[in-house]
Amino acid sequence: MASFLGGSAFAMARGIADGYHLVTERTFKNLSMGDVSALSQELDVALRDARSEQPPLDDLTAVKARNRRIQRLNTAFMILRSYQLKTRR
Repeated sequence: MASFLGGSAFAMARGIADGYHLVTERTFKNLSMGDVSALSQELDVALRDARSEQPPLDDLTAVKARNRRIQRLNTAFMILRSYQLKTRR
């Protein structure tokens, strides 16, 4: 049984994007390698979705919110990749 925050990899990726979950390497310790790869895929999909959103350029709050989502997802993705590399050794 997976122990994702929020119940599933999809929900955890959305929670990370929205700022509900903070990610460190310790976040992934309870997950199996299959769960980590599923989360990696969901983070990648969420990152592509966030990048595809194009708010109007005159709506600064929407642009800032989009950029924060992208930053959170990108940071989580980099931490996850680092964790995967460390556990493979």
